[in-house]
Amino acid sequence: MRVLVAGGAGYIGSVVTAALLQGGHEVTVLDDLSTGHADAVPSGAGLVQATLHDSAPVLADVRPEAVLHFAAKSLVGESQVKPEIYWDTNVTGTLALLEAMRAVDCRRIVFSSTAATYGEPESVPIREDAPTRPTNTYGASKLAVDAMLTSYAAAHDFAAVSLRYFNVAGAAYGLGERHTTETHLIPIALQVAAGTREALTIYGEDYPTPDGTCIRDYIHVADLADAHLLALTAPAAGEHRIYNLGNGTGFSVQQVVDAVREVTGHPVPVVVGQRRAGDPAQLVASSDRIRADLGWTPKHTELPDIVRDAWETARARR
Repeated sequence: MRVLVAGGAGYIGSVVTAALLQGGHEVTVLDDLSTGHADAVPSGAGLVQATLHDSAPVLADVRPEAVLHFAAKSLVGESQVKPEIYWDTNVTGTLALLEAMRAVDCRRIVFSSTAATYGEPESVPIREDAPTRPTNTYGASKLAVDAMLTSYAAAHDFAAVSLRYFNVAGAAYGLGERHTTETHLIPIALQVAAGTREALTIYGEDYPTPDGTCIRDYIHVADLADAHLLALTAPAAGEHRIYNLGNGTGFSVQQVVDAVREVTGHPVPVVVGQRRAGDPAQLVASSDRIRADLGWTPKHTELPDIVRDAWETARARR
């Protein structure tokens, strides 16, 4: 299948691109390289540097049979102080992409959504029928695209899947996290272990959890890639499916720190800070629906293994 991967020079997009190539697909990556890296695009995939707003000529040239869409602004804090960037890139940019797809009669899409669409959960694990009440512009912009896909499926026979997940971690195909502004716990802890950061800040240790630190869902990027490939051919025309993706087990901040210490052999100094506003005690996604519908099963569920893959890939890049 001819596939266009929007945002394929980023962390998740590059891993999914590698998985698509391994599966025998013909892949073109569209990325503006504002946060992605050209050298992360796997050999065998074409790269076109362009924004979502300028995607029409790219699709007219490639004429893909399907699109996987990872291109987005994704910093929660930034989304609150620069919301215009998030509405422009994540929403109007996606609208331009969908219209470019419609112009070349490409109507199959898998969208990288987020469990941030749910906001503060009423119950955990979070199911797909949970209320969607995002607490930041990033989550709201992703929810807007989910609604857009529902209407495009109904009006224009798109076959669409939105995949909602929290924290992606680990590495695959020699590709790992590499963000200019790093906000994710595992890579920050690994930076401390590597000596490029002095200490790790834990924001609150008085939550109603077994060790007092927040619990989050961590899914290995290879398992995430498997889910995207399964989702690619799953929906029929006129159908928009929404699936949560999760490990099935939440891990606390302290458990992550302990795993990094175990894997790296580094003490990883910790500073305890105040709670951050809006941080729920526990966020874990239920993946029962995609397991039942598509037979997806995560293979990399042990936290030390997830950390080890990330650590070994980060060290190889130094």
